[in-house]
Amino acid sequence: CQQRHNRVTGGLQIAAVDPEDKPMSKDLIFYTNPMSRGRIVRWMLEEVGQPYRTEILDYATTLKGAEYLAINPMGKVPAIKHGDTVVTEGAAICAYLADAFPDAGLAPPPADRGDYYRWLFFGAGPVEAAVTARSLGFEPKTEQKRMAGFGSLEDTLNALETAVMGRTFLAGDRFSAADVYTGSQIGWGMQFGSIDKRPAFTAYWDRVSSRPAAVRAREIDDALLPAQPQPA
Repeated sequence: CQQRHNRVTGGLQIAAVDPEDKPMSKDLIFYTNPMSRGRIVRWMLEEVGQPYRTEILDYATTLKGAEYLAINPMGKVPAIKHGDTVVTEGAAICAYLADAFPDAGLAPPPADRGDYYRWLFFGAGPVEAAVTARSLGFEPKTEQKRMAGFGSLEDTLNALETAVMGRTFLAGDRFSAADVYTGSQIGWGMQFGSIDKRPAFTAYWDRVSSRPAAVRAREIDDALLPAQPQPA
């Protein structure tokens, strides 16, 4: 894996690349906060295995500052800048990185990408929307389900369950960016109680979350979390 050293510059936490690492033709900058969906992209970056610089944005200040709004006018993380290319939205970033660094093998060949695209963007669409709606206390009525892209949370989870039953990964027998993104949605959902801990989900999450890059990414972000006050 690429070695990184953390330092603080101008209020931003920077993960600098070891000088002995192979230089990149384009700088890869990762904008995030350790308490955000940026943790998904951190995992993806660790799977890619290329050097990158991390800029940690603070919710109260830099996230809505002019400098970052020039990167993402939404003032949301994650985002990446690869050379002159800016990509926002977690699923889009994962798909971009898989294509930008094909040697990592995180996307199937173009002719075999049906399930890959389907479940990657199912995670970004119906799963994200259904879980958010439930968390905000909104449940579509029967007559409203046709208007909601996700139908209902139960419909969404039933469909998602078919994707992880009887196969190792979402795109078949090969781990891909779809597993990073949609797998993270499953893992977080079960952790916070918004997704049922169905046996198929638990078995799948156990498989993908134990990957070295996933463990490494969690350790990096956990180390960046604010220190919690200790009881007296």
